[in-house]
This record gives sequence, structure tokens and C-alpha cells, in this order.
Amino acid sequence: MKRIFIVLLSIVILSCNQKKEEKNKEPEATENKEPIPVEPDGGIGDGALSISKHFTKTIEKAHKKDKFLNHKAVSFYVNIIFNGKEHLDGKVTMLTNSSKIRIDKKDESKLIYDGENVYLCPADANDKGARFDMFTWTYFFGLPYKLSDPGAKLELQDDRMLNNTKHSTAKLTFEAGTGDAPDDWYIIYADPVAKSLQAAAYIVTFGSDGDTSKAEADPHAIHYKEFTTVDDIPFATKWEFYGWTSEKGMTDKLGEATITDITFLEKEGELFDDPENSKIIN
Repeated sequence: MKRIFIVLLSIVILSCNQKKEEKNKEPEATENKEPIPVEPDGGIGDGALSISKHFTKTIEKAHKKDKFLNHKAVSFYVNIIFNGKEHLDGKVTMLTNSSKIRIDKKDESKLIYDGENVYLCPADANDKGARFDMFTWTYFFGLPYKLSDPGAKLELQDDRMLNNTKHSTAKLTFEAGTGDAPDDWYIIYADPVAKSLQAAAYIVTFGSDGDTSKAEADPHAIHYKEFTTVDDIPFATKWEFYGWTSEKGMTDKLGEATITDITFLEKEGELFDDPENSKIIN
């Protein structure tokens, strides 16, 4: 009995000493702990792409931008019908970075952009809409590769319907002094699965002298169709043009274009040299 009492007394003493030690133990300081870092913009911070850049990158990946730019130049034939009339029929040749362009028309006249000036050849050829033709159709062709160009700004927008399917959209605008028409804008439609560029609403402000009200009142849209692959790179071989409003999307059909014989070139040679018997188009 005496032994049991001694054992119990020892347990009580050990327990008291343990509680005393816990009581005397200083608590860990918490006020100086570094806060857990949280990335801004909903998790898109340093080391991660912004949402708009991710939108751009997925389109560029779908259209094999790196592979496209690995080629020196590309050529294709284009036939454009607008408002029931043939607007352009000819062969377009352009460097893949769009820095030089040549259009050989069916009527044997030529438009050449050498990186600085636009030349019309022969000098007495019809120059109506020449500069517009020089840059507009090549921009539509190269649009999937232009979204991250210097001066381009992309802002994500709400999804919009196209072919009864919701598409991700973003508005493309330009910094002042970018290109021939920095007041233009585009609404880019990206396929929800393939992420490829399927359509773009746009305004044409070229020649407006800063008054964009007419263009803003009459937006158009291009719908890319009938994709084919050349060197594993997808290209739309049918373009359809429509009226467009923000509320309704595409409305009346205005025209169409057919793209054929897409060919890559690895040397530019003298294709973009200033031609004889030509004049500069401003």
C-alpha cells in the first residue's frame, strides 16, 4: 500500500512540473511573421501571363505563328467580291512579318510596298483605293500573327455567339501612330475548343482624317471559313464579309473572298524592289 502511494505521488509531482514548464514557455511571436504572398490580378502575377496575353498566345499557338515566321515570305491568289462587284483579283506576295508586300493584279498593274513607300506600276494605272488594298487584305490574311505586334493592345470582352456557339472575344486597338489607321479596332472571335481565330468585327478609318464617326456607325465583320493546312499551318481559304453590330453580331452579307495556291518562299530576290515606270501612293 505504501508503494502504491509513493508511485501516485511521483506521478502527481511530474504532472505539476510539466504544466509549470508549459506555463513558463514563451509563446512564439506571430506579429513579425511575413504574410503569405498572393499574386495580383486573380492569380496572374509575376511569372504568369495576363489573361489578355494568354488569349493572344493561344491563338498564335493554334495558327502555328513560330512556324509561319520561320518562312521568309508567303504568296497566295485572292479574288474579292464586294457588294456584287469584283474588287480585286490577283496574286499577293508578302514577307511573313508583313514588312514588305507586293500585289500583282489581273489587269497587269502592280502595287509594291518596299518597307517605306507604296508604289503603283505603271504610273498611269488606276490608283483608287490602292493604298487601302495594299494593307487591308494582307492584314486580314496575317491577323492571327498580328495580335502582339508593337502598338497593339488587346482587352478581353464578354463571350459572343458565332454559329450558335459561344466564342471568347477581345477588342484589339492600337497606340497612336501605329500603322496607317491607328483608330481602327477589331473584335477578335476565338474558337472555344481549337482556340483559332474564327472571325473579327472591325471598322475602317483609313482616309477619315481623324473623324471616325462614319466608320463607328458602320462596323463590318470578316468570317474565316474552309480552313486548309500548308506546312501544317492552318489558313482560311474562304472569307465572308458581313455588317455587324455589338448587339446582333453579324447581319447582312456584304461580300466574300477566295484564297488559293498558298505557297511559302524562302528568298525575296527582287520582288519588292522599286519598279520602273511607277509612282508613290500616299
